Amino acid sequence: MILVRNTFQLHFGKAKEAKAVVKDGLKALKALGLIENRAYIDFTGPFYTLVLENTWDSLAVFEKAMAEMGTNKEWQEWYAKLVPLVKSGHREIYSVIE
Repeated sequence: MILVRNTFQLHFGKAKEAKAVVKDGLKALKALGLIENRAYIDFTGPFYTLVLENTWDSLAVFEKAMAEMGTNKEWQEWYAKLVPLVKSGHREIYSVIE
């Protein structure tokens, strides 16, 4: 099992708007086969940080889902709402110790 953590640095003052966009998007992401899907907004640390965290059966399953997301109209529409709120970001992929 792998854990994928996408960390986004939001534009100043956009956390509330991003939170609403993410809440709507979690439903669409779950429909694309995510085992576990969580979202976080910072309490401390760098301001306006948003983290999306997903668990997948394997790296191959994650890669397949990423390819499918790229062609999924619902995901594209959701992502288009998130992009203008984001200043930068990075992804971390971990192997889960079970």
